[in-house]
Amino acid sequence: MEPFSVSLAPSKLTQTINPWTWNFQGAQFGLFNIDLGQSRDPALERTILDEVGSYGRQLGRIGDALEVILKHVDLGALSKPESEAIALLKAQLIEIDRLKAARKTSAAA
Repeated sequence: MEPFSVSLAPSKLTQTINPWTWNFQGAQFGLFNIDLGQSRDPALERTILDEVGSYGRQLGRIGDALEVILKHVDLGALSKPESEAIALLKAQLIEIDRLKAARKTSAAA
């Protein structure tokens, strides 16, 4: 004779917890595309990404152009916060160049 038992919960209970839905509501995740924002013209944005370049490539070219401009501009008249902003940008551009060089070195090996 089996002992008397009462179960107030199901014998098998599963709950799927998906942390991606906590902060990224409405975002599309895939193997190659992560879209974490909204665009007024998503079709145009996709065309630009396909035909002009990725966000990283666009930012890289902007950084390269800013480096050229900074070499030819008198920065002596800047205020301290402005000089600090330029110094932070230069440091970031140097770090990006370092990472690119390390990637080329590892790819060549």
